[in-house]
Amino acid sequence: MAGAEVRVGVLGCGHVGGALVRLLAADGDGIAERTGVRLRVTRVAVRNLARERSVKIDQELLTHEAASVVSDPAVDVVVELMGGIEPARTLILAALAAGKPVVTANKELLANVGSELFEAAASAGLDLLYEAAVAGAIPLIRPLRESLAGERIHRVMGIVNGTTNYILTRMSENNMAYGEALAEAQRLGLAERDPTADVEGDDASAKAAILASLAFGRDVVAGDVYREGITGVESTDIAFARRLGYEVKLLAVAERAEDGAIAVRVHPAMVPRDHPLAGVRDSYNAVFIEGEAVGQLMFYGRGAGGLPTAAAVLGDLVDAAHNLRSGIGGRTVVRQRARISPIDALRSQYYITIDVVDRPGVLGAVAATFGEHRVSIRSMEQVGLGDEAHLVFITHTATEGDLQATLSALRHLDAVERVGGLLRVIGPE
Repeated sequence: MAGAEVRVGVLGCGHVGGALVRLLAADGDGIAERTGVRLRVTRVAVRNLARERSVKIDQELLTHEAASVVSDPAVDVVVELMGGIEPARTLILAALAAGKPVVTANKELLANVGSELFEAAASAGLDLLYEAAVAGAIPLIRPLRESLAGERIHRVMGIVNGTTNYILTRMSENNMAYGEALAEAQRLGLAERDPTADVEGDDASAKAAILASLAFGRDVVAGDVYREGITGVESTDIAFARRLGYEVKLLAVAERAEDGAIAVRVHPAMVPRDHPLAGVRDSYNAVFIEGEAVGQLMFYGRGAGGLPTAAAVLGDLVDAAHNLRSGIGGRTVVRQRARISPIDALRSQYYITIDVVDRPGVLGAVAATFGEHRVSIRSMEQVGLGDEAHLVFITHTATEGDLQATLSALRHLDAVERVGGLLRVIGPE
């Protein structure tokens, strides 16, 4: 069986695609011995044929026509590592129509048009596998899809973006300002030149949609996910959180609401220091799962990087190759559309900062505004700033709708100069 060859076409040869080709070239014999299938790269689609690459590839294998890789009869399995929605969507549909299983790491694609692709895979009886789309090398998708398939999951909560976690770690541990920490992440290659997708939460939102779909068996798309990034988090917020025994993390959260709907959101939050997620540092990722029977589980590891992500792609590729050679149909599940719980229904504790004019009666007016909107104050601290005062509040559990109404009313008070930080607080009161 180790001699059974499966021919692989790769769409995209960037960090991940190059690392995959390098893995297969360096350890092809070992992979065949361990898995019983020999994987051979027969075509690779690239944007620029003349560009120098970090991995050596025979020139005759390269093409800038991605569609020719999909249609090539010398390709059995297609690996899509191009990113983006088009032309990746069209190429994957063409591969499935041609009877070729597909492995992808494309979170943006799956979080937006995944249902169309999964329907096509199910109709063709072929695999569409995507372990590398969330949390890089961490084996997460397969456990959710298989090991926990019968589990009633209550909540999935995780750190799924390494760039933002690195920035927040530096702000917390080295007292860096946001801009300074971002610049360091860019110098180290952990953040893109344009970091918007990471720092505004777009990347994490796509991953949250994929995780929610898997965990709850309903189709969730990126547009369903409430999103806030970390650009508004200040060093003073992080320092105050640490003093109270919390770490600030950008979390992706998917959970069952009380009415059975699914609540999915991405936002910075204060995580108690004794929670396993609080200790996840630098560019590492971790996902914490709470289930009816299994209790609590956590998956932890490198969530990004060419080689770790390529290792996850390789695992899917071995699965797809085995199933293809054994004549086993794909296990793709077509899901019904999810009913999404609105963010206003969220119940949480909140951390809020307000800058006010320091004069008699202001604190009473602010406290009355909280009360008028059914938000109870758990604690308050005042820091003087000359003629101004910086007020820091932690609330008792309240609804997001009531909290946002409170903030809107506070902004209209003459004595309020600025409503600053807002962080949701994880855990019991």
